Amino acid sequence: MLYILMSILAGVIIVISRILNTKLSEKIGLIESSYFNYFTGSITSIIFFFIMKEKFVFTSLNNIPFYAYLGGFLGVSIVILNSVVTPKMSAFYVTLLIFVAQLFTGIALDWLIFKQFPLNKIIGGLIVIIGLAYNMNIDYNYSKINIEEEN
Repeated sequence: MLYILMSILAGVIIVISRILNTKLSEKIGLIESSYFNYFTGSITSIIFFFIMKEKFVFTSLNNIPFYAYLGGFLGVSIVILNSVVTPKMSAFYVTLLIFVAQLFTGIALDWLIFKQFPLNKIIGGLIVIIGLAYNMNIDYNYSKINIEEEN
């Protein structure tokens, strides 16, 4: 039950963080808001580590693959892209796009690391993409009709 609650809380924090980063980037700039995002994330992670340290299993740094160190770079890139994209799209579309991107990144990692090709995840992701495209088409046509009625 604790893990379910933590995963729900993580999802909520992602959405709130994205909104706060966007607002902050409008006030102080993209790079500065990304810095504060990572600064507060680091402080929170350190506090969480000291609370949960007996649950962590430590390994040698030599056993960690090189691509694991790219997470920070990719994270900063995602935060900056979110801050740019969020004001231009609805929160619904941005959330779905992030979900699909995470799903297909996971599929790519499964294929690269474990040599597995999870067909059910691919089909699920494609269904979400089709639904997203369909919904965006409906929204586009609806806005086009409203613009024509105003003229």
